[in-house]
Amino acid sequence: MPDTAESEKRALRAQIRERRRIRTSTERAAAASAITQHLVDLASDLGVRSISAYLSLPDEPGTRDFLDWACENDIRVLLPVSREDGLLDWAPYDGGSEEVDLLGMPTPTSELLGPIAINDVDLIVVPAAAVDRTGMRLGWGRGYFDKTLGSMEGCPPVYAVIFDDELVDAVPREVHDQPVNGVVTPSGIVPLR
Repeated sequence: MPDTAESEKRALRAQIRERRRIRTSTERAAAASAITQHLVDLASDLGVRSISAYLSLPDEPGTRDFLDWACENDIRVLLPVSREDGLLDWAPYDGGSEEVDLLGMPTPTSELLGPIAINDVDLIVVPAAAVDRTGMRLGWGRGYFDKTLGSMEGCPPVYAVIFDDELVDAVPREVHDQPVNGVVTPSGIVPLR
């Protein structure tokens, strides 16, 4: 019999992927603009000098304008690069050229740093399919960010970027899942823990 939590996660991810797929370009652009402003506010309020984040895909809530802002404001940006062993390497981002990693995720073409490079950032911005009101994050099923966050001592604040309807009452949870401190949505910044 399949694991109930994993089956529930798969079903919820499929629903969210479909909702994201059918959003209009106008909805996406408005969401990206609002999310950018909220991420700028969060980074400014925290006084960050370095962040880890990710390059959003077309159906995801947009992070690219925020990353450009961070680079323009001399904030060091590290982006994840997937490894075959399930860990993440990190690469500095300057708004320059991109390639894709082994999972097809966009990554910078800069120097590759090891997994511990993230230990020096002031804020971690992660992707998510959904987040519940206790801060539990539903990722996309590969466990890269859960492994990273679970291995960090003295982890800085972690915020997931999602659409408003992806902040839900509860998400299925497994023992390895790692919570976030809050979410950034088109409507604002929501601290959760």
